[in-house]
Amino acid sequence: MRKASAAFRLLAPSIAVGVLVVGCGPNQATPPPTTPRSAAPVPAETSAADKPRTIAPSPSPLDLPVGSLYRNPANNRDEVVLADVRHTAVLIGDSQAMPKDSWPQRGISALGYKLHVVGMGGTGFVASNGKTGNYIDALQRGDWLLPYGDPPLIVVQGGGNDATQKATDAQISSNAERLLAALKKRYPGARLAMIGTLARGADNGGGRRSEVDALLGRIAAKQAIPFVSAGDWLTRYDAVADLQDGVHMKPSGHAKLGTVLARELGALGLTARPDTDTSVSSE
Repeated sequence: MRKASAAFRLLAPSIAVGVLVVGCGPNQATPPPTTPRSAAPVPAETSAADKPRTIAPSPSPLDLPVGSLYRNPANNRDEVVLADVRHTAVLIGDSQAMPKDSWPQRGISALGYKLHVVGMGGTGFVASNGKTGNYIDALQRGDWLLPYGDPPLIVVQGGGNDATQKATDAQISSNAERLLAALKKRYPGARLAMIGTLARGADNGGGRRSEVDALLGRIAAKQAIPFVSAGDWLTRYDAVADLQDGVHMKPSGHAKLGTVLARELGALGLTARPDTDTSVSSE
């Protein structure tokens, strides 16, 4: 009995350890595995291609000073900004039209238009002067600075230099038709008109100048464009005495024929529209 008690005392610590081990066994709840918390989403970096782009607007011709050049995106040509293009007539001509108070300028401005004049002495539908080409070449090369916008009227005057340089009817007709087609395309809203070649008339020594005037009249009729014949004006209106060199007019002749031209253009219905500012300026 004493041996049994001694044995028990020896085994008691081992039993206690076993109980402790069992108590820490499967009967104790095991904490669930920890789930990592999701991090806040980081916005993706925007690439340069995805970022909105700010495109600087092209300068508007309305913001440019008068006289500035503007590259018209519609035709890729430099054009001049005018103060009031809606009330400005464009005159294309030779030395008859170039003086500021010339009879073509006087006649057009008397109808209530401002003026923008292009061209040069010695040129025509075929004729050139060594500094610039004929009318259609000068237009296509950009020798002239035509206006930006929509002029109400474009008037083409000339033919005298074509007569002097002995251009043929076929050459004059071809170039004149090309010029008119180009002007119609560039300014579809403008009215076109033509002024013929100043001369003495077929019965008074007008010669080739009067012939070219008649030819231009036929071209205008074919194109349904108003035409003013000047092929006999020097004799019809007693203006021979107003010539300064046999071809060009003195101031008295410009004044006389300017009045005639205004009357003729008005009769063709080319007077400026009622809302046109009647003040006159030459660009």
